[in-house]
This record gives sequence, structure tokens and C-alpha cells, in this order.
Amino acid sequence: MKRALKWQRILILALLSFTVVAPILFLPRTITHFSSSFESRKGYSEIERNRAGEGLKEPARIVYKDGSYSSVVSGNSSDDQFTDKASGNVGKGNDLSERNRITRGGRDRVKNQPKTESVPSGGKGKSNQKSGGEELNRHSQSRTVTNWKVRDMKDQLITAKAYLNFALPNSNSHLVKELKLRIKEVERALGEATKDSDLSRGALQRMRSMEATLVKASRVYSNCSPMATKLRAMTLNTEDQVRAHKNQANYLIQLATRTFPKGLHCLSMRLTADYFALKHEEREFPNRQKLHQLDLYHFAVFSDNILACAVVVNSTVSSSMEPEKIVFHVVTDSLNLPAMSMWFLVNPPGEATIHVESMDDFKFLSSSMLKQTNSRDPRFNSPLNHLRFYLPEVFPKLNKIVLLDHDVVVQRDLRGLWNVDMKWKVNGAVEKCGDGDSPHLMDAFLNFSDPIVANKFDAKACTWAFGMNLFDLIEWRWRKLTTVYSKWLQMGRRRQLWKAGSLPLGLVTFYNLTVALDRRWHVHRLGYDSGVGRGEIERAAVIHYDGNMKPWLEIGIGKYRSYWNKFLKYDHPYLQQCNIQE
Repeated sequence: MKRALKWQRILILALLSFTVVAPILFLPRTITHFSSSFESRKGYSEIERNRAGEGLKEPARIVYKDGSYSSVVSGNSSDDQFTDKASGNVGKGNDLSERNRITRGGRDRVKNQPKTESVPSGGKGKSNQKSGGEELNRHSQSRTVTNWKVRDMKDQLITAKAYLNFALPNSNSHLVKELKLRIKEVERALGEATKDSDLSRGALQRMRSMEATLVKASRVYSNCSPMATKLRAMTLNTEDQVRAHKNQANYLIQLATRTFPKGLHCLSMRLTADYFALKHEEREFPNRQKLHQLDLYHFAVFSDNILACAVVVNSTVSSSMEPEKIVFHVVTDSLNLPAMSMWFLVNPPGEATIHVESMDDFKFLSSSMLKQTNSRDPRFNSPLNHLRFYLPEVFPKLNKIVLLDHDVVVQRDLRGLWNVDMKWKVNGAVEKCGDGDSPHLMDAFLNFSDPIVANKFDAKACTWAFGMNLFDLIEWRWRKLTTVYSKWLQMGRRRQLWKAGSLPLGLVTFYNLTVALDRRWHVHRLGYDSGVGRGEIERAAVIHYDGNMKPWLEIGIGKYRSYWNKFLKYDHPYLQQCNIQE
């Protein structure tokens, strides 16, 4: 009896153990198999429903509202739709939107923004509420995208004109009329706008109408190959037009640069006539004894422009703490010598000393020296432009001199230049590398494909600027640099070694003989770059209007003219008689 009870207990315990262990061993595999089977059946049924046209989601419809351009955007560029209320076509621009998605910069920019839909008042649906962080993020993104509607409208115009070119020349179909009408409407709405805030309130409605018309055109002209060919032809034609306009603009700029203004011609004629009316003794400048004193500050200007020289002299004297120690040497040609002399005789530079002379009086200059280059540009052919390489011969009794171009304005006292340590070098100048302009390295001016240039110079060496230069004439004479210049000049006549102008010749003549000055001494680019900062200009000791847009020409950059004009008295009788005004 006891034995039977024992076996009965063992059997009960075994059954209990089996009921506990069996689910752990067998149930997970059954569940996994059942789940995978269910999922596969579910996926298959989903595919079947999709094939039957069931369960597909309709693209989100977006209603653009006038006056709230940046508040309604779609989450995906392929879902963007324009709503045309006039034609009743809503959301039918899928193919055209998809085709233009690459060129529609604005929609691609906002594709990561949250999707919002406009729900009409009285509708059954409720607009989704957004958290404060999402709303702030959306407004932040919309503020950075400021011109995508303008770009969209331009893209629409290009597409519409391409479709219009597909039509027959004398076609007067309804679609052609509609395209022409939409083009006029969008062009009128776009106007001169460069950002979305410039657009009128009705611009968005014009975009919607144009989009609906483009959808119609895309159905008529569904073949993409002719469209690609036509767009390629339009692109090439546009590039040709742009190239022609650039050439014309460059020609007009060069013409305006080389043309002598009527007012300056009048001024020169009046001054010349009055000069020859003077007695011989009245034509002499005072303080001639100071012209060769070594303890004074000597400046040189080589120019045939009277007003430009006047501004250089006036600004230098006005900015000096010791104007009585300034000596100006103005060198011009024989044609402009009477007018230049008459101007400074009538308008002496205060306590400073000035002397005007003609380069034709220099005996060391031969006729071969006067013909410097074969360039057609008179700026490069001018002997005055190359006279700077004969400074020791022009001023044989001076040891140091500052050469100023006639298109500069001096804003600070320049006496500190005479304290610069020249380190046994000849030229003190401001380097042009890394000044915000395009790279100014030696290979931008010299022809390094020529072995003579390649073996002599470093292509990546930094260049410097003419305009304000300090020259040690003693070191110049000792190194015989005028002879070096003449050798390079003769070599350059036989082969193309550098670009036209005097700067490349200066780079080779003073190579490794130039001391880099602090950039605040000389700021250039005011004759071609409108992006020079006001702070940089006002901190500079000398500002330079290098380039074609000189301040005395009509093409000069307007915002820089005031720095030049303030050193010229426009109420002067000579200027009034020749109608020279600010």
C-alpha cells in the first residue's frame, strides 16, 4: 500500500514538472511560425489590395494663401500641388511638379519642414496643433528661405516659353493664347523682385494659374526629348547673349575710361590760355631751394590729370602734421605742363613746396625709352606710367622718396614712412595676397610656361601694389636696378613674358627687394570692388582707386566718391566755368 502511494506521488510530480517545462520548450517556436505566417499573409493581402486600387493614400492637398507665403509648406517636394481655383483643377500637377522638382530650388529647400494643411472654416476636420518648438523651428526655416517663390516664377517662365516654342509659328490655339497670357501675368507680377517679400499679394495666384496651364501643356507635349533639345538650344542661345553683353559692357567701360571728360578738357584749355598770359617771372614756383633738401619729406606724382593731382596734393598736405616740410614733385608731359603749372600757381598747397616739370625736359630719356609696350591701352603705353623706373635719374640728389599714383587719396600723416626699416631693400609696398580679393600671386602676372621666367621666379610668391611706394634711391643706384629694368623690358619685347602694364615689370625688377608694409598704409580696390568695407577705408592712410572706375568719371563707384570729393573745391571759379560738379 505504501509502495503504491509512493509511485502515485512520483507520477503526480512528473506530470506537474512536464506542464511547467513543456510551454518553455515548444511554445516560442510555434508563436514565431504563426507570426511569420500571419505577416506574410497580411503583406500578400496588402499587395492584393494595392493592385485592386484599394488602400492607396491620396496626395496631401495644399492651399496657398495670399499674404502668408511662408506658412503653408509641404513635407515632401513630390507632394507639392498648386490649386487652381479658376479652372477647378486641384492636385493635377503631379507630372509637371515631378519633372521640375530638380529646378524648383525653393521646394527642395523646405522639404524637411513639417507638413501643414489648410482646412476650410466649417469643415469637419480639425487642424493639427503643433508644439511651440516645432512652430519656432518652422518660422526659423521660413525666414532663411526668402527667394524660392521668385525662383519658382522664373522657372515657370522658362518652361512656359519652351512649350510656346513647340507650337507652330502662326498657331493661334487656345493653349498658345493661354501660355502667352500666363507669361505676361507672371512677368508683370515678378517685375524686378529679387526676394519673396518684393512680390505683390497677387503673385501667388499668378503662380497657381501658370502651374495649371503648364499641366495642360505637359499633357499636350508629353514627349521629353523635344523639350530637352529645345531647352538645350535656349541655354546655348542665352549663353551667347550673356557673352555678347559682357563683351559690350567691357568695351563701353574701356571707352568710358579712355575718354577724356569734357569738363577736364575745358579746364585744361582755360588754364593753358591763362598760363601763357602770365609774364615769365610769374610762372616760377616759390621755395625752389627746398627741392633737394634731404631733411624734408619728398613726394612724387607722375600724371597728366589736373584734378587728380590736385586731390593728391591737397589730401597729403591736409593730413600732415608738418606741411611746411613737404615737397611735391609733379611730373607731366609738355602738352599738359602749362595747365598743370597754372593750377598750382593759382592754388598753392599752403605751407608745402611744389614744383611742376615736364618729362620731355629729361635729357636721359631717349625716344626708344618712351615707347614701352605694344599694348593698345593708352594707360599701359603712357611714358608717365613707366617713368617710375627712372626715379634715381629723375631725382639724382634725393636719397628717399614716396611715389603716389594720381588716383589715391591720403587720409593720414605719412611721415612714419621715413622711419620704416628698409632692411637694405629698395621698395616698400603693401602686399596684395589675402586681402579679400582674388589671389595675387606671381603666376597671375608672369608667363611661367617660359623657362626664363620659371627658372628665375617663384610662381606662388606674393605680389604687391603700386599706388603708394617708398623707394630707397641709394640702394636702387647701388644695385643698378634701372639697368635691370631695361634688360627685362628688351627681353619682354622679344617674347611674351608677362601681362601688359607696369606692375609685372615692377615685380621682376624689385623681386626679393621689396619690404612688406602694414596693410593700413594702403588700401586699394576702390576703382573696381564695391565691397570694400567702410571701416577698412577709414582706417587706411592711403586709399587707392585702382581699376577703371575712377572717382572723376561718371562710371566711378558712387559710395567711394565722397572720400575724393572732399579735397576738391567745386565752387572754384575754374570748375564753375567748366561745369565740373560733384
